[in-house]
Amino acid sequence: VLTGSNDNTAILWNATTGNSIKVFSGHEAAVTSVAFSPDGNQVLTGSNDGTARLWDVATGDTLKTFSGLPSEITSVAFSPDGKKVLAGSGDHAAHLWDVATGALEKTFLGHIHVVKFVTFSSDGSKLLTGSCDNTVRLWDAATGNTLKILARGHAGPIMSIALSPDGSQVLTGSNDNAA
Repeated sequence: VLTGSNDNTAILWNATTGNSIKVFSGHEAAVTSVAFSPDGNQVLTGSNDGTARLWDVATGDTLKTFSGLPSEITSVAFSPDGKKVLAGSGDHAAHLWDVATGALEKTFLGHIHVVKFVTFSSDGSKLLTGSCDNTVRLWDAATGNTLKILARGHAGPIMSIALSPDGSQVLTGSNDNAA
């Protein structure tokens, strides 16, 4: 189990014993989001300090810092192949980096409020973003184009998104108490 905390750390826990296995420290503000790489050998953390960090699970070392954002990071995700990382941000956008180079490849613009949740489709060709503007956007990962705007019926911010394995259905969670 991996958790982020207001004490600027992420902690890897043994789910059976409840004991701490590894502490990932280095952020300068609260860790708001965490994700495991597809192979489980790395973790990604997003922070209110405006950075995302890639960590080695075995050593606890920072492998890469993804920075340059003007605002806090609210959500992070790995692409299914582990070659890209995505972060939702307080600047109303989602940002895509290449893991190998650390280069910012794309910024997905269109939301008019904080992007609270990000995720990839199972094949990595699309991504979803959920925002405090009460919408979910489906994007083409390669072009950065919005394919659809979904969930216009929510009366509150989108706080979480789940995409069915076949990509045909989206489940959203909002603080309006509706899914």
